[in-house]
Amino acid sequence: MQLIVAIAVVGVYLALPVVTIWGWIRWARRSHGSSLSSILSLASFTFATGSGLLAVCSVLYAHAIGGFPFYDPLLMRIYAAGSLMSLTAILLSLGGVWRPNLLRWHAPVCAVGTLLFWFASALGE
Repeated sequence: MQLIVAIAVVGVYLALPVVTIWGWIRWARRSHGSSLSSILSLASFTFATGSGLLAVCSVLYAHAIGGFPFYDPLLMRIYAAGSLMSLTAILLSLGGVWRPNLLRWHAPVCAVGTLLFWFASALGE
């Protein structure tokens, strides 16, 4: 069980940022498709990235203020917003995986990864 938790932690805190940065670099360097599939993948990847940035900013803010109190209303709203952005990214990514495009697999991986982060963070509350 501890091995599974360790793999999940490494995946969320190390692999997820690498995949996100790699996806944006890949998207910036190549020509962008204008098919519906590529647009949905880009939208999904954008929502997943936003959710990840919210996670990073909320962790930095928590460290700056010395941590959130138990069941802090602001923290609950952050969890809700991050989870909603990740769920939106997952739904959009379903439309993007059907045809090949630059972010075909980056978008769902990042969306699921950020949703796992929010789920684990809420469980730790």
